[in-house]
Amino acid sequence: MDFSMIVSEQRIKKAYEDGEFSHLPGFGKPLNLDDDLGVPEELKMAHRMMKNAGYTMDEMNVKKEMMRIEDMIRACDDDEEKQELQQNLNEKMLKYNSMLSKKRVNTNSSLFKNYEHKLENKLLK
Repeated sequence: MDFSMIVSEQRIKKAYEDGEFSHLPGFGKPLNLDDDLGVPEELKMAHRMMKNAGYTMDEMNVKKEMMRIEDMIRACDDDEEKQELQQNLNEKMLKYNSMLSKKRVNTNSSLFKNYEHKLENKLLK
């Protein structure tokens, strides 16, 4: 930590101890971590649908990585590099399936696969 960060932290701590933040709206109330303030306006509906379906951003990020690796495998000409990419893809697939199995989602269901494919095509284009 540099000097300015240390000084800033000390000033914030002193202000908190002196009660300078107690008059702020929402003081002492839990934060709403379910809001979608950081989501772009054109993606809010899709974000809300995915959240209501039980998906998290972590799962979507892993899925995007898997799709990116699949694209790289299709474009790759080097067999050794392709093998490394396939191993990386397998690891991501295990991670993704593990995330979904914790929620007890049956990823082997044909209905799930069909729905998942349709969502991916809609959201990731």
